[in-house]
Amino acid sequence: MVDQGFLTTHILDTARGCPAEGVEISLFSLNGDKRSHIISMVTNDDGRTDSPIIPKGELTCGTYELVFNIGTYFKGHAPESEHSFIDVVPIRFGVDDETSHYHVPLLASPFSFSTYRGS
Repeated sequence: MVDQGFLTTHILDTARGCPAEGVEISLFSLNGDKRSHIISMVTNDDGRTDSPIIPKGELTCGTYELVFNIGTYFKGHAPESEHSFIDVVPIRFGVDDETSHYHVPLLASPFSFSTYRGS
């Protein structure tokens, strides 16, 4: 049986040491200058989406962009500031194996973020 590739994420608020609940995430596919919206979702109380962003068997090779609207989340959980230092975090990544699980987590605070290819 061939594995069916899919895409997931997880957002952790590293300033508070907890999952980031209620963050809107949008996924786009990129093809040259063309950027196409695929889906938008919101994280649950565990900082994850309730289902994979791209379900099993629907992942295709190509370039994608996940856009995390983390600034809105931090406005409710960080000291007030007229201009958020971290607001919208776009992460572009490539998929070379449509049979794999791609996990793109975001570790964020009001002042920094990082990501990696998780499992």
